[in-house]
Amino acid sequence: MAKKAVASFGGGKGASKSNVKCIKMVRSDRSGSYAFQEEIVPVDDVKDFFSKK
Repeated sequence: MAKKAVASFGGGKGASKSNVKCIKMVRSDRSGSYAFQEEIVPVDDVKDFFSKK
């Protein structure tokens, strides 16, 4: 039977992520429509990303 190759990006079981991708929905002042704002931020700055407008 063939083995299945699996890629791991963390470096092992004990490794933790240092960056995360945050996505929030923001409303445009000009047109009133919604758009998604995506950003890759460090884990420590996640609350700051969601609190700023």
